[in-house]
Amino acid sequence: MIYLDNAATTKALPAVAEKMTYMLCEQFGNPASVSVMGLAAEKEIRHAAQALARGIQCKEEEIFFTSGGTEGDNWAIFGTAAGYRRQGRHFITTAIEHPAVKNPMKALEEEGCEVTWLSVDAKGHISLEELAAAIRPDTVLVSIILVNNEIGVVQDGAAIGKLIKEKNPHTLFHMDAVQAFGKYPIHVEKMKIDLLTMSGHKIHGPKGVGMLYMRKGTKVKPLILGGGQQKGQRAGTENGPAVAALGVAAEEAFAHMQEGIAHVTELKKTLAEGILAMPDTQINGDAEGASPYVLNVTFKGLRSEVLLHDLESKGIFVSAGSACDSKKKVGSPVLTAMGMPFSEIEGAIRFSFCRYNTMEEIRVCLAALEKSVPFLRKYNR
Repeated sequence: MIYLDNAATTKALPAVAEKMTYMLCEQFGNPASVSVMGLAAEKEIRHAAQALARGIQCKEEEIFFTSGGTEGDNWAIFGTAAGYRRQGRHFITTAIEHPAVKNPMKALEEEGCEVTWLSVDAKGHISLEELAAAIRPDTVLVSIILVNNEIGVVQDGAAIGKLIKEKNPHTLFHMDAVQAFGKYPIHVEKMKIDLLTMSGHKIHGPKGVGMLYMRKGTKVKPLILGGGQQKGQRAGTENGPAVAALGVAAEEAFAHMQEGIAHVTELKKTLAEGILAMPDTQINGDAEGASPYVLNVTFKGLRSEVLLHDLESKGIFVSAGSACDSKKKVGSPVLTAMGMPFSEIEGAIRFSFCRYNTMEEIRVCLAALEKSVPFLRKYNR
């Protein structure tokens, strides 16, 4: 099997599985308990929080564990709306956000809030000038994805954070870093980030666990009420096995981040050059400045699902776009926002890499594409 759909999910590391098994079967105490076992479980959770905090240069007490990226995004948006209602009801986001941000923003619009949707250029970049013009005295939150999940475009987080605080120091900056965490340098202080979301299964950790960084002093309201766990911000017994395993995955990700970037850069370069050598192909988005972990390519004259299933029959797994949108029979909202015609969107395939992919896998994938693409085009006319 050749797995090139790592933006959808990643294979858990053996050390992650071992930590989860240990926590489930041996260190299974309730971290809220004052017993020896409870304190040991709490220590594991604190260790994970420290690992995550070191990775983004924040304080341990600013880390809150969630069920994943979707909960984190929802909490950042709805929690801010509730906590800052008196300050204003204006929000800013982009046209290429993940549905976990886009749909909560639409829900706020239905409740009477005003949302400004920033446009993007043909490469997927927002305009800082458009952002500056959109920020108002009543702007509560700006939510912008750092690395887009479909095309890998990287927004200038530091410039965005600086601009937001210059225009309105009271406006919060939320960053969806699900595709960036552990793969891209993030410094929350330098980037002036107030809220940041990540998800464990994107960095070879478990599914069903993630993190929301919340700058100390913010007035974001909790979504889940109950026994007062996580400093009263998210009730419910912590998922100790998943949280501890997430800490392992985060430590591994940050320890190997630079070598991982260098490795996948070469993989992406080789695959992109090989694909572009084929007729009627194009790279979608920022060919030079996008994340090395994501490559979005259009094979003109083909429908993506046809090519996807053909590759799957050969043991090669890729994606037709976001895993959250791939079953919907509509064109990609991200590629549409970039101004691409549907004739190009319908042939778009996303290849996404991890540091465990090999150059041999890329060569096998290219050989399969060189045979499949002309054959499928012949029958698609």
